[in-house]
Amino acid sequence: MGLLSEGLTQVLIPVSALVGIGFALLQWFLVSRVKVSTGSYDEHNGYKDRLIGDDQEEGIDDLEVTIKCAEIQNAISLGATSFLFTEYRYLSIFMGVFGAIIFLFLGSVKGFSTKSEPCTYNTGSTCKPALANALFTTVAFLLGAFTSTLSGYLGMKIATYANARTTLEARKGVGKAFITAFRSGAVMGFLLAANGLLVLYVSINLFKLYYGDDWEGLYESITGYGLGGSSMALFGRVGGGIYTKAADVGADLVGKVERNIPEDDPRNPAVIADNVGDNVGDIAGMGSDLFGSYAESSCAALFVASISSFGINHDHVAMSYPLIISSMGIVVCLITTLFATDLFEIKKVKEIEPSLKRQLLISTILMTAGIAIVTYFALPSEFTLFNFGTTKTVKSWHLFSCVSIGLWAGLVIGYTTEYYTSNAYSPVRDVADSCRTGAATNVIFGLALGYKSVIVPIFAIAIAIYVSFSLAAMYGIAVAALGMLSTIATGLAIDAYGPISDNAGGIAEMAGMSHEIRERTDALDAAGNTTAAIGKGFAIGSAALVSLALFGAYVSRAGIKSVDVMTPKVFVGLIVGAMLPYWFSAMTMKSVGSAALKMVEEVRRQFNTIPGLMEGTTKPDYATCVKISTDASLREMIPPGALVLVTPLIAGTFFGVETLAGILAGSLVSGVQAGVSEHAKALGPKGSDAHKAAVIGDTIGDPLKDTSGPSLNILIKLMAVESLVFAPFFATHGGLIFKLL
Repeated sequence: MGLLSEGLTQVLIPVSALVGIGFALLQWFLVSRVKVSTGSYDEHNGYKDRLIGDDQEEGIDDLEVTIKCAEIQNAISLGATSFLFTEYRYLSIFMGVFGAIIFLFLGSVKGFSTKSEPCTYNTGSTCKPALANALFTTVAFLLGAFTSTLSGYLGMKIATYANARTTLEARKGVGKAFITAFRSGAVMGFLLAANGLLVLYVSINLFKLYYGDDWEGLYESITGYGLGGSSMALFGRVGGGIYTKAADVGADLVGKVERNIPEDDPRNPAVIADNVGDNVGDIAGMGSDLFGSYAESSCAALFVASISSFGINHDHVAMSYPLIISSMGIVVCLITTLFATDLFEIKKVKEIEPSLKRQLLISTILMTAGIAIVTYFALPSEFTLFNFGTTKTVKSWHLFSCVSIGLWAGLVIGYTTEYYTSNAYSPVRDVADSCRTGAATNVIFGLALGYKSVIVPIFAIAIAIYVSFSLAAMYGIAVAALGMLSTIATGLAIDAYGPISDNAGGIAEMAGMSHEIRERTDALDAAGNTTAAIGKGFAIGSAALVSLALFGAYVSRAGIKSVDVMTPKVFVGLIVGAMLPYWFSAMTMKSVGSAALKMVEEVRRQFNTIPGLMEGTTKPDYATCVKISTDASLREMIPPGALVLVTPLIAGTFFGVETLAGILAGSLVSGVQAGVSEHAKALGPKGSDAHKAAVIGDTIGDPLKDTSGPSLNILIKLMAVESLVFAPFFATHGGLIFKLL
């Protein structure tokens, strides 16, 4: 037994989650202090806040410009809220249907029997009936789906609440604007981490009231929590990604290339839709995505532990090890955030990016010490873990090493991503230089750079997998994934900072603010573009570890002794699985292309037919562009989502557990692979041929970067966790085709 008592564990986990929520609310309060008075009455929304600062610097911006910021922010917020509510209405129907499928499939494993069954792993003991597992897995699925949508929605609300406030704070200096944007990102990060932990903790304790000593059934049903989280994340990522890139491509191609007007120019009809897209794609989508990773890695670790000595001996503290790590992560991230907002003041533009990078390093160093403390107090010095039908003796320091290597692999991935996406280093400068000779060479250089950028992260993931599996089998990989995600609050704060800064720059441009303020918001945005890429790096890295852990849990639950790639059933699955990320990417890219085509046509129509639009004397029709993005994304997100969700069901039911194992392995291996600086100014001003070539390259790369790529990590996680949830059904009734043959 560890040194930590069960009673203290039961207190520490929820308290740390509540501290995280409290800290998020404190940051929200500090951001809200930028506004000082309320304004006019809106028939749809009642009295709305107007962002009129009583401390604005005299002579920089007049009251009219300030009020315009509030109006633009309100338009962005309304567009984002409207889209998410419409999307969630669609998804509520899906949740109900898929929840019923889970119940029917799992309930049929033992013919909807209400009799207790002999336990699968804890031999000699009796476990609850399969029908109970079906019911509780369905409830866990709905809880996970709800928490995922809540995470995305709360993130979007704080982002749209903070963007104009960041713009207004830029009047006082770049440091004030930075703190506002970062605090807003921290609200999202801490709410997501704390809510995810709290709901999971409460669910386990409520389920335990029924399951009692049947921990095997309890933690098997909890896996539905991860499935619910990732299901919502998939649609949020795909739908939000299509929305934002349709608007972005339409705004850039017509506005920048054809009309030679600046980015975020209020004359561009697609500019509001573009800013809305930043929030529904990069904020709500990313929030749901990383929540899904957190939920799945926790569920995988808990399931493997439940069939090991932790669960069989009913060692509550050791079983809670994954949750205690997440609790420690919230405390560490809280301390880390103070370094950015209170302990070090940003005074110059060049200090922004180093400050964000320093957040990653500080959180990683502090968390390493935190992991050592948690491991020492929560775990016995030696124990056994389940390892594909056998047991493996493990020491507590082995698990410390597993969690730590996942944590440090995340830092390596983050810094590598930053190297390949920051304009401070040679890779991005080389791509910028390639614009001199046109868009074709720019695209070629960009693709080459993209392929090259995965090399170091893949080696980092490979080393983490090898070390953690060697030390602690599949449980080691699951806690390595948790290690990478343990600083999720800081990672999300850094990630959300990017779209908030991007929106702040857009609002400054649309409100007609001074050139000096626009330069400050541009500097914030340039750093944000790099940090957003770091967030995507973390997402795909953690997805690889999570998927492998879930794969191991699936193989164990499905009763597969080994996965032999030379077996025809497995090899066929391997090939099909490797193809799925390409099929999925093709569908999402085509969806962006179709939606962008409609957007380009609409923006051209407005420029050609609305008198005075180009001169700035007439307002464009923003609402039509918002509607095009909304309709296209909701319609186009269904086929790719269906591909991911239906594949495991078809493969497991008709071809059996071994073929499905091959598909999961193939999709994992295949899916993982897959600003203005002085240097850029020297290549030519905005409107030059080099600039137009860069814009074209950007519009080609954006759908890959913000729609297909980020969705792939959900594909590999979601298929794995879905296979784990349905494993009892596939093991009992699967392989219909081979049975008929």
